[in-house]
Amino acid sequence: MAVETELKLRIAPEQLARLKRHPLLKKYQATRPATRRLHNIYYDTPKLELHKSAMALRLRRAGRQWLQTLKGGGSVKAGMHQRNEWEIPVSRAVLDFSLLENAGPQAAEWEEHLPLRLRKKLQPVFVTDFSRTSRILDWQGAQIELCMDHGEVRTEQRSTPICELELELKSGEPRQLFELALALLEIVPLELEPVSKAEHGYRLLTGYADRPVKGVVPDIAKTATLAEALQTLIWSCLLHLQSNLRGAMTSDDAEYLHQMRVALRRLRVVLRMAGKFRADASLSALSKDIAALCVALGRIREWDVFIAETVQPMCARMAGHAGLQALLATSERQCAACYAELRGEIQARELQRLILRFAIWMNGAYWQPQQGAAVPLAQDFAARRLRKLAKQFVQAGRQLDTLDNVRLHALRILAKKLRYSAEFFAALYDRQKTAAFLAALSEVQDVLGQINDVAVAHRLLDELAALPELSAHQEATALAKGWIAHGLSRQLTALRRTIRRFERQEEFWGRAR
Repeated sequence: MAVETELKLRIAPEQLARLKRHPLLKKYQATRPATRRLHNIYYDTPKLELHKSAMALRLRRAGRQWLQTLKGGGSVKAGMHQRNEWEIPVSRAVLDFSLLENAGPQAAEWEEHLPLRLRKKLQPVFVTDFSRTSRILDWQGAQIELCMDHGEVRTEQRSTPICELELELKSGEPRQLFELALALLEIVPLELEPVSKAEHGYRLLTGYADRPVKGVVPDIAKTATLAEALQTLIWSCLLHLQSNLRGAMTSDDAEYLHQMRVALRRLRVVLRMAGKFRADASLSALSKDIAALCVALGRIREWDVFIAETVQPMCARMAGHAGLQALLATSERQCAACYAELRGEIQARELQRLILRFAIWMNGAYWQPQQGAAVPLAQDFAARRLRKLAKQFVQAGRQLDTLDNVRLHALRILAKKLRYSAEFFAALYDRQKTAAFLAALSEVQDVLGQINDVAVAHRLLDELAALPELSAHQEATALAKGWIAHGLSRQLTALRRTIRRFERQEEFWGRAR
């Protein structure tokens, strides 16, 4: 068995042609570029049992040679795919398992991952067919194969184009893949690609439609060190961010951007934990950049929510009101301008650069054990962190009668920190107790969010009222302020009730499972 480590990058065809001519490739190439056509037939059972078990089986023709390859396991981190690979040559375009009789230890591995009961049901499911131009680069002491792939994935009914770079690590450290990608990003626009060609084929086969992706909290082992837990959580947040990035840049569905913001907020919580684990200049710089990005995306989200929750319902209730229609049109222009800035080439490239910088840091010296230093466990840190945040939140909540907008916002931020931290470490504790705690905290957070939406709407209305195009429609902004203020007293009453309910919840972090 071999372990394949490669970084996948999506690139536009015209940028691929531009990159081919760039002198950086000639400067670092150890072998001349060679082009060949790769024709791959993927197999699975009618119920796609291999895919469901995260395995892929293909026959590949490269020139006159056919290779039978089974891939599976491993991980995907910021576009870097690490997978186990079992490969044997075959004589023609037909699966042949008889050769495994002489394959030694590899035969047992094939049997484990592709038992006879599945082999009997295998059938072709899709094809990838592309031209590959590859060369070996000597990159800062590492040997990296740079492959430029251009072609298509197709099933019997559908097809989709392929245009990507693959950077496969032949020798060296994974960090060097990301460093090379960062250098290539300075030459041409590109995107980290968390989806493999095989997965593209399965998506085409099953009619998969892109949609916003919610974050999934990874499981943390009871015995995990704090460093291991933090790494797992950071990679999870980055995947959540990446999974929604393309949709936020191209789709009208505002949920993509909302999920990006959730990913970034969760990431900020983990980075604060990392800062308590060990101070680091790169961590500090990345944290500042994430905070700035949160502000930029928050501005867009404010307009999305204001339009959907305030202006559009008012226009629907009072159809034909000229002032409200003008308010809606101006709000939509403001929102569109914010989206245009996000989707511009400069910002799009900066987002990819930020993820690459994270990946370089995640594969760097920060995470290596320090000689002689104690190794903290995740569950010990979790108990201290959760106890401190819960105490701060309860104390702030008991001052509710004196809270102004600023303090209410601070309470809302505390609620998010506590909720995300509790979700991150919930797997270490009793699931029933953590579920009750999180449900009560979620109720508080929902009400705080509604109150915050009112405060944001007031601020945006003040901004709109100052614009020349709305000078003749001041009554519309006054009408809108009355609309949003109507339910505020009810929300404050609900907040007091949900906080009292939360205070009755048992602290679940007293004992790990």
